[in-house]
Amino acid sequence: MKKYLFTFAVFVLALTAINAQEVNFEEFDLENGLHVILHQDNTAPVVATSVMYDVGGKDGDRNRTGFAHFFEHLLFEGSENIKRGEFMKIIPANGGTFNANTSQDRTYYYEIFPSNKLELGLWLESERMLHPVIDQVGVDTQNEVVKEEKRQSYDNRPYGQILKVLGENLFEVHPYKDTNIGEMEHLDAATLEEFMAYFEKYYVPNNAVLVVAGDIDIDKTKKLVKDYFSAVKKGPEVVRNFPEEKPITETKKVKAYDKNIQTPAIIAAYRMPGFATRDARVLDMISTYLSGGKSSVLYKKLVDEQKQALTVQAVNLGQVDYNIFALFAIPLGETPLDTLLSEMDEEIVKMQTELISERDHTKLLNQFENQFVNSNSSIAGIASSLATYYLLYGDVNLINTEIDIYRSITREEIQAVAKKYLNTNQRVEIEYLPKTDDQ
Repeated sequence: MKKYLFTFAVFVLALTAINAQEVNFEEFDLENGLHVILHQDNTAPVVATSVMYDVGGKDGDRNRTGFAHFFEHLLFEGSENIKRGEFMKIIPANGGTFNANTSQDRTYYYEIFPSNKLELGLWLESERMLHPVIDQVGVDTQNEVVKEEKRQSYDNRPYGQILKVLGENLFEVHPYKDTNIGEMEHLDAATLEEFMAYFEKYYVPNNAVLVVAGDIDIDKTKKLVKDYFSAVKKGPEVVRNFPEEKPITETKKVKAYDKNIQTPAIIAAYRMPGFATRDARVLDMISTYLSGGKSSVLYKKLVDEQKQALTVQAVNLGQVDYNIFALFAIPLGETPLDTLLSEMDEEIVKMQTELISERDHTKLLNQFENQFVNSNSSIAGIASSLATYYLLYGDVNLINTEIDIYRSITREEIQAVAKKYLNTNQRVEIEYLPKTDDQ
């Protein structure tokens, strides 16, 4: 029976690989430096228009953190041809959906329309890039929106300060030490001129990629892109020279406090190579092996069998310059935090001293095959992947080939990477505790 199940898993892996269709695309540049990627898929009358800007929380003056996230909101205020508040009305009125998000490394805007509204999507994004209205009314309005978001998602949310605690303890000199949402006093103190200067520096065509994906005609779409975006002026080249972090060589122990929790947590966090490296992809597999689902090693051990944890996770948070790998657990009952940490470490040591089983390795490959197929199963997913692979990885065709990197990762390589990076002297250990009145 066991042999049959293993053979079936291999069959599923092969079948998934066959079903993963290659994503075809065309690329070109406008004279102003805007990089354009087009993907034609006429199977459904849907089109995605998206722009990813090479600007995120790590960019800008460290006394003005949060600007990139602030602009995620501000650039919906309107333009010279779109009245204030109309941007978010036009899209649903034409059968579309939209959203935007910001990370430490990039900002992404997208709309999904019926394909006969392609020109509308291009017009909206060109308006955002060409001449948005950046005035004091918009700044004041969005300042209140961001403050409310910070209150809901960070300040008043249980465990909402974890990313902040990780950043300020894993990084000393790199701007990843600051939160993506920024400090509210920085936004309060910023002048309108500072916001305008930030836009002129980062939201320029040569610092962005436009992706149009879906039910399009390539030649007609090229003409429309040129018509709508060629008037945008090229900006100065963005030069980054972030300081490098020194390796962590001794265990750092930290206590952090959260007024919104009653149950503590334990975190062991490591600073890792950026997500475009091979080692980062191996660490993706390690994190999935440890906590990717209820059948994973740590979940089965600490939650199901030993009933020591309410939840347990191993996360490899991807970023351009440095990833964050973190082990996280919340105890069940009176289980000491030290016990949870030692139990998690026990599984790390096993990975360092023994090869994971062939069955577990095959399971990992299946999981990554499924993730890969799912990421390219929608027009919106394809558009996001094309933009990300171009802007952050420097290789658009990874949308087709990145899975080959994961397929090539061996059990021996998993063991070697665990030995190289996941040692107790290379990490920050954080006791994340309920905050009392006297703290």
